[in-house]
Amino acid sequence: MTPRGVRSLSLQQCRELLETADTAALPALLRSLAGDRRAGVREAVAVARNRLRAREAEAARLEGLAALEEELRRGGYAVVAGIDEVGRGALAGPLTAGAVVLPAGLRIEGLDDSKRLTPECREHIAAAVRERCHACAVAHVDPGEIDAKGMSWAVREAMRRALDSIGCPVDHVVVDGLGVGLGIPETAVVGGDAKVAAIAAASVVAKVTRDALMVAHAADHREYLFEENKGYGTPEHLAAIAVHGLCPLHRRSFHPCEGTPPLF
Repeated sequence: MTPRGVRSLSLQQCRELLETADTAALPALLRSLAGDRRAGVREAVAVARNRLRAREAEAARLEGLAALEEELRRGGYAVVAGIDEVGRGALAGPLTAGAVVLPAGLRIEGLDDSKRLTPECREHIAAAVRERCHACAVAHVDPGEIDAKGMSWAVREAMRRALDSIGCPVDHVVVDGLGVGLGIPETAVVGGDAKVAAIAAASVVAKVTRDALMVAHAADHREYLFEENKGYGTPEHLAAIAVHGLCPLHRRSFHPCEGTPPLF
């Protein structure tokens, strides 16, 4: 539609065009309406410009998230898996690791470090990751194993189990934090769950899976409110431990669980 034709539209028609235009078409539409002096159109144009800026910023952010994986692929690593763990600081429940291989060129809008997302956003993005990824796996290390062998071992073991379960050969892994030594080429990125797409995807999938597991466990251990705290040491959780002792899901080597008598 020509600029003259656009300006002949009603205010409502202009609003609908601006609200429904995709990112590719929106710049031309905004230029066509730039000279329209109607207050309602100018307001709608301002809103659309802000939306376009936000979309462009998100696209740039997602390109940044994909940069390391693309660099590794150019270096000859065809299959790059992102790995991350969740639940390290919890007093109860497993340590959970996710491993995800994303296809080259995939951009999942909103993908970010799981800690930055609302539960609803995490659920939505985890579903998108599972639907669109090349491969995905989640693995757990249970509290008894953590108590027996320590957290450093548990982190490496959870990541190894996730990688072993991913169902495809992996050429290179990118992990959050420090390197863990999984026996294949590895790149460690501090804060990687906010910097690398595959690590962020692994973080989200692991978090959603572990949270759902703790909600399921809550039905058998209602006094600890696992559906709310997911095993972390909230004041309510600590108070429940003081009154009821520990259940089988608690990590007995963790303060303040050590020395607390078991419930069972």
